Amino acid sequence: MGPEEYVEAVLDAVEGIPPGRVLSYGDVAELVGAGGPRQVGRVMSLHGGAVPWWRVIRADGSPPPGHEIRALEEYRVEGTPLRPDGRRVDMRRARWDGR
Repeated sequence: MGPEEYVEAVLDAVEGIPPGRVLSYGDVAELVGAGGPRQVGRVMSLHGGAVPWWRVIRADGSPPPGHEIRALEEYRVEGTPLRPDGRRVDMRRARWDGR
């Protein structure tokens, strides 16, 4: 898979995440079948503005760095399950299974 195809595959995967659900960067890499969390993060930082970027988060449930306020607003609108602290997503309840 070439670089352009990889970018497209990552963005397509992110567009497929339903509202109220999330995937970690590593989950997206696994779904695409190539790369890893850092590669997915790079794609999202450079090309992710037109897809629901807030649905791709760190494995600990933290929103994308530097975009926490906007992401938390989106989570509340979509009904994404949050941890009791209200600052992180509850990965057990919100992680999408990819189907």
